[in-house]
Amino acid sequence: MSLGETEPSQPRGGESPGSRPGAPDHQVTFDRCELDRILRLYGRKVADGEWRDYAIDFMRDRAVFSVFRRAAEYPIYRIEKNPRQARRQGAYSVISATGLIMRRGHELERVLRVLDKKLSVVAG
Repeated sequence: MSLGETEPSQPRGGESPGSRPGAPDHQVTFDRCELDRILRLYGRKVADGEWRDYAIDFMRDRAVFSVFRRAAEYPIYRIEKNPRQARRQGAYSVISATGLIMRRGHELERVLRVLDKKLSVVAG
């Protein structure tokens, strides 16, 4: 490499590593384990015919997984990850279509239980 040349993988001209032109500085995202857990629940609900579509939004302050009964309506549930709430009530929450926070907590698995209630047969 001659003088003045740089490695192609090194940042140039004030770019931070991993940044794209026009991309926001920082976004909150679901990690692979969180997304896997959410998609397993989503798959079961689709198989049961309850849910039909979803959307994922990554914003500066939170990540949102929205669940739809039909593609052309408002989400029936939103699963949110908000790191600012992590020390207080917990980073994860499930919010209904009316805006009611159904459950909030520090562990995604426990928060998703509000949507993953399994029917049980009671013998009488």
